[in-house]
Amino acid sequence: MTTDQRYFYGLGRRKSAVARVRLYPGNGTVVINGRPFEDVLPRESLRDEVMQPLVATDSAKNFNIQAKVQGGGVSGWAGAIRHGVARALVAADETNKRPLRAQGLLTRDPRVKERKKPGLKRARKAPQYTKR
Repeated sequence: MTTDQRYFYGLGRRKSAVARVRLYPGNGTVVINGRPFEDVLPRESLRDEVMQPLVATDSAKNFNIQAKVQGGGVSGWAGAIRHGVARALVAADETNKRPLRAQGLLTRDPRVKERKKPGLKRARKAPQYTKR
């Protein structure tokens, strides 16, 4: 792919992952960090999650996805790419906004890991209590 070709951009976030997504007119190829997404996302459920916005707007075979993702793990990556693809589809065509919003794909998932508290082993797990 050449960089002078017109593309639609969307930024997606999930947990601590940030995805910069570009949608190019094409045939449905997905490239994540320069590698095919079958290599990057091992589970079928994660690959389905990435394709969800394209399926919702019936445009799975109309765009190639190129994504650069940083931070987090593969689950966060998939969520961040999904969010970025949904935003890029709205940038491509404003009529995509309604079906994407109906499925909640434009909303950033606010759930993140809770911080560890002092005196506890993890965020909420307390040390074992002994009576005697």
